[in-house]
Amino acid sequence: MTLSYNLNHLRELEAESVFVIREVAAQFEKPALLFSGGKDSIIMVHLAVKAFRPAKIPFTLVHIDTGHNFDETIVYRDELVKSIGARLVVGSVQESIDKGRVIEETGPFASRNYLQTVTLLDTIEAHGFDALLGGGRRDEEKARAKERFFSHRDEFGQWDPKNQRPELWNIFNSRKKIGEHFRVFPISNWTEMDVWQYILMENIQMPSLYFSHWRECVNRKGVLLAKSDFLQLVDGEYYEKMHIRFRTIGDMSCTGATLSSAHTLEDIIQEVAAARVTERGSRADDKRTETAMEDRKREGYF
Repeated sequence: MTLSYNLNHLRELEAESVFVIREVAAQFEKPALLFSGGKDSIIMVHLAVKAFRPAKIPFTLVHIDTGHNFDETIVYRDELVKSIGARLVVGSVQESIDKGRVIEETGPFASRNYLQTVTLLDTIEAHGFDALLGGGRRDEEKARAKERFFSHRDEFGQWDPKNQRPELWNIFNSRKKIGEHFRVFPISNWTEMDVWQYILMENIQMPSLYFSHWRECVNRKGVLLAKSDFLQLVDGEYYEKMHIRFRTIGDMSCTGATLSSAHTLEDIIQEVAAARVTERGSRADDKRTETAMEDRKREGYF
């Protein structure tokens, strides 16, 4: 009985998301799909393929490359794009730095995560995208909990959480002025548990980073950061080999790992069920200030 309920629940979420994805294709002239290589964007691609099969997805995949990605993420991205025959646009944070569009942070706590906003907005303008599908979910973080399915952005790419449009009876208002665009979040109502149960149900291939493995990490104020050329240790810090996996994947300089022995999807589901910390609880970039995520989103961040 429990399994049947879960299957029905997941199919209902899937149907809702597919409906929103098809609405984007119908209402916008040049939509794109933001792809980070994380589980939520992988789910988004899977749903888009389902929504338009046997045709190819009508969305360009957009990846904002910080230059500090895990190697496994880039390998997975390229293999996925090739397998579904999609078009990929890569916005480079390094290029934004070289052009003087942004100034790179320095010091042991530096991260390129914040710099992605300018690169993303420049990429949107350069390619004329009028809507970007993303894998944001309301259960991830309090700022994302404020989002609607269709999230309006002004001509500067800014988001106003106090001025959002009603979405009664799943009717979405896509009206916009020249220069404005929308961010659309079809899996808003999914939880982390829903995502992993759906991945298991659909047998979706996932990057190895999500499964338990040995890796050298440093414990920085409770956040386990993987060893990389982009990380500077401070006095008293040292690398230690740990049995870890990642619950969320982003820039190596701010994406924290979690101690884990989960080697299979079933193991991950059991681990998520017992977790008492949200998946973004291991993200160093969210800990900079109490409103770090909302501040970034107001300025145009995903």
